[in-house]
Amino acid sequence: MTVQLNHTIVHSSDKREAATFFAEILGLPEPQTYGPFLVVQTGNDVSLDFFDVDGEVHPQHYAFLVSEEEFDQVLGRITDRGLTYWADPFHREPGRVNHDDGGRGLYWNDPNGHILEIITRPYGG
Repeated sequence: MTVQLNHTIVHSSDKREAATFFAEILGLPEPQTYGPFLVVQTGNDVSLDFFDVDGEVHPQHYAFLVSEEEFDQVLGRITDRGLTYWADPFHREPGRVNHDDGGRGLYWNDPNGHILEIITRPYGG
C-alpha cells in the first residue's frame, strides 16, 4: 500500500501562536510560511499546516509517536510552562502519565483547545 498522510490543516485563531506552540513543545523545526499557512514539519514527513479561521475553532485531536527520550523532553517543556496534562483524553487524571500498551502517554491542550497527545508505543502494538 502506498497511501501516506502528507499534511493536515490545523485551524487556529492565531496561526503564529499555534504553530510556534506545537513546534516548541514538540521540539520540531521553526514553522515555515507556505502561502496562507504556517507549516510545522514532523519527523515522518507529515506537515501540520496552520491556518487562521474566522469564528470558533473546533478542537481536534493530534497524536504524536515519540521516543522515550523525546517523551521526557516534551514532558519537561510542558511542566516548565506550567501546563496541565492528563493521563487520559477525558481529562480525568491530571498530572499523570498512562502506561498503555507498555509505553507512556499523556494529553494536554494547545491555545486553541486542540487535544494533543504523545505516546511512546502505538496503540494495539
